[in-house]
Amino acid sequence: MDVDDLVILEDVHFSHGSRRILTGIDIRIPRGSVTTIMGPSGTGKTTLLRLIGGQLRPDAGRVVVDGHEVPALAREALFELRKRMGMMFQSGALFNDLNVFENVAFPLREHTRLPESMIRDLVLMKLHAVGLRGARDLMTSELSGGMARRVALARAIALDPMMIMYDEPFTGQDPITVGVIMQLIRRLNDALGLTSIIVSHDVAEVSAISDYLYVISEGRVLDHGPPEALSRSSSQWVQQFLQGRPDGPIPFHYPAPDYAEDLLGPERAS
Repeated sequence: MDVDDLVILEDVHFSHGSRRILTGIDIRIPRGSVTTIMGPSGTGKTTLLRLIGGQLRPDAGRVVVDGHEVPALAREALFELRKRMGMMFQSGALFNDLNVFENVAFPLREHTRLPESMIRDLVLMKLHAVGLRGARDLMTSELSGGMARRVALARAIALDPMMIMYDEPFTGQDPITVGVIMQLIRRLNDALGLTSIIVSHDVAEVSAISDYLYVISEGRVLDHGPPEALSRSSSQWVQQFLQGRPDGPIPFHYPAPDYAEDLLGPERAS
């Protein structure tokens, strides 16, 4: 294993019942990088994050995080590894009955025995890093969508993780909020020495802040590389996705019987 790779997925297969989600995925995430996994909805991007975090086990293949074979870890060892992973969920997943301060303090109280004075200092530091120290007393119902994402990010870095995983961080946000979140992801990654994994289908946004991109579809990696190299990909599928073309290798129409026959019936259609 290359010591510069924090995460390795090697020939990973995963299915939900009879539905195949991943078919021989190979991905490497270098330490200190911002790496994005892109692809259409329903292609297994969030499943990859759950495999890395140990919430799911692969049917076959290797999932290695910081030298640990994740599926082989005992429960206690897996929980210890997860403490070193931050997660920013698509919905934010904040606790509605807690204010901003208490949301960020929650992992510190849950996983450490730090005194309250130190927890207070750490929470204010994390909130300051995302520009929301002044919002510490607000309830989640008082937050805009963008502010909620930033609080979720402050909570994700509360335990000073080695890695943060972002599940569709830009979905449903206005352009200004998207710009703020983009800046925070890149700035925090570099300032804190993190490794960031983003799953997204927002091509322009992730290309601007990522060191490396993977494009997946139908359970496979179609192409990968730095943003500027991937923009020159020879894959028609990748070009269709990156440029947002409505038709191409990914057809507009879902597979269906002949239209006239389906509409009129076999006898009338003939």
